[in-house]
Amino acid sequence: MRPLVAKIKPATGFAHFFYLGLLVLLPAIVFVLVSLGFFQLALSIVVLSKWRMFAVRPRFWPTNIRANSVDLLVGIPMVMFMYHSDGELFKLLWAVLYAVWLIVIKPKSTLFMVSLQAFIGQFTGLMALYLVWGDGPLYGLTLITGLICFLSARHFFESFDEPYNRLLAYIWAYFGAALAWLLGHWLLFYGLVSQVTLLLSTLGYGLASLYYLDHNDRLSKSTRRQFVFIMLAIVLLVLTFSDWGDKVVSG
Repeated sequence: MRPLVAKIKPATGFAHFFYLGLLVLLPAIVFVLVSLGFFQLALSIVVLSKWRMFAVRPRFWPTNIRANSVDLLVGIPMVMFMYHSDGELFKLLWAVLYAVWLIVIKPKSTLFMVSLQAFIGQFTGLMALYLVWGDGPLYGLTLITGLICFLSARHFFESFDEPYNRLLAYIWAYFGAALAWLLGHWLLFYGLVSQVTLLLSTLGYGLASLYYLDHNDRLSKSTRRQFVFIMLAIVLLVLTFSDWGDKVVSG
């Protein structure tokens, strides 16, 4: 089910440019607040920008929160990335990427763009989780990892009118949580990206691509074999060349 709150998106004229200006204003305000050291306020601004989720009867709130969850999985991490970046240039870069998300990617509703939204939401959500809270309790990392995977998968499958979208989302969430529980004992990082984020992103992208191609009747046997081979090769490379001796043990 898509959001129950009506979205006003003028397509032409002055109203359209005014609407785009409001979208650009959000990352600009966040950038200024983070640069001035008001991290909590910047985070609150992003959350409050979704006030329309609650502009309906309370019984619709869970549906609206789920429908807008991927947007929050991108917006909140962007604030965190700005806050943890060294130098104003990197902060500005994250602000620009956030603006691109709001103006170019988020408004689109084609199958490909919705799939891209789900992938970006899962990647940024997991990246921020392990970057900021990587030393947190393992049960917390496991629970939130599963939640991020679930919300991203629901966003992906609902665009295909998949009758088993909830079941498939739960399966992906369980797999993500299980992987987080296992690898959380040896939490490895490749730069800013944790091993959990890298593996879930690789497998998630591969499986989602197979589903997308199959839904559009473009999945051949050779294509399926290529995707499976590439996914397995990446996973094996990551596991083989990881320095398991240099690890962060989470308890």
